Amino acid sequence: MTSVFVSGATGFIAQHVVKDLLAKNYTVIGSVRSASKGDHLAELLGSKKFSYEVVEDIEKEGAFDAALEKHPEVSVFLHTASPFHFKATDNEKELLLPAVNGTKNAFRAIQLHGKNVTNVVLTSSYAAVGTASKDANKDEVINEESWNEITWEEALKDPVSGYRGSKTFAEKAAWEFLKENNPKFVLSVVNPTFVFGPQAFDSEVKDSLNTSSEVINALLKSGANGVVPPVKGGFVDVRDVSSAHITAFEKEAAYGQRLILNSTRFTAQEIVDILNKRFPELVGKIPVGEPGTGPSLRANNATIDNTKTKKILGVSEFIGLEKSVVDSVSQILRTRK
Repeated sequence: MTSVFVSGATGFIAQHVVKDLLAKNYTVIGSVRSASKGDHLAELLGSKKFSYEVVEDIEKEGAFDAALEKHPEVSVFLHTASPFHFKATDNEKELLLPAVNGTKNAFRAIQLHGKNVTNVVLTSSYAAVGTASKDANKDEVINEESWNEITWEEALKDPVSGYRGSKTFAEKAAWEFLKENNPKFVLSVVNPTFVFGPQAFDSEVKDSLNTSSEVINALLKSGANGVVPPVKGGFVDVRDVSSAHITAFEKEAAYGQRLILNSTRFTAQEIVDILNKRFPELVGKIPVGEPGTGPSLRANNATIDNTKTKKILGVSEFIGLEKSVVDSVSQILRTRK
């Protein structure tokens, strides 16, 4: 059976991907930052088909060389490892260079040591697709051909710009690598918007969650008098993102494609409305904001047209916001009891 290498295997999306790969009987080798993280994940998965290799720093030249040398059987490489947080103080050092160099290191290692690798899937982001100004313009239509037009200089301004830049430049580096080196593998890129949904395992529910999940988690901690933040954007459920990573290498139609994963747009107000409607035990403990105003708050945003992606993946609709939020919060409340 096919052996799949998953970089950054302990990440929010990656854990779902690894679980789903194992469920489909693939052999999985994950890269992790430390043996303790690898042991923890192996224990959670409980599968003889999973093993791990320690890659402490993806930015270091040759980071993936030893891992791939050790596993010549690998034929699919899913590169999910990349820094993602909004706490950076030095964007270039903490976000831009690790993302770009990490991608280049992975691709170089595949070319040098992954002699059986036929497919590479890169986890990018909608941040590499939509330019901030265009995303805020209701007359714009953003699709799989669109690119974020951010410059390196603009990406140094603040952590959000740094994140957008890191995803854009890392993905561009991947496509440029293909153009310059003409490797024998094909590339597919997954570009999700905000990723919500439950953690792959209940034990991964911590007080503070990964950046996307924390959008929902923060509302649970904000108290009745908390302010509903002005957060808005596109969203997709992590289970759909995981599924897309697998289809991206299983299905020929996805080869050489960018896949925009977006279910619908959301606002924090709409999440709060769902929480107050579906969880009676939270009423009076979380903010109310201005119920029903969510759609008007996002009315001026661009249209995200991912018709092509849905056709390639063979899906008509992705998991909706209400199910994703309810499943996320049900898990959080269940584990915190």
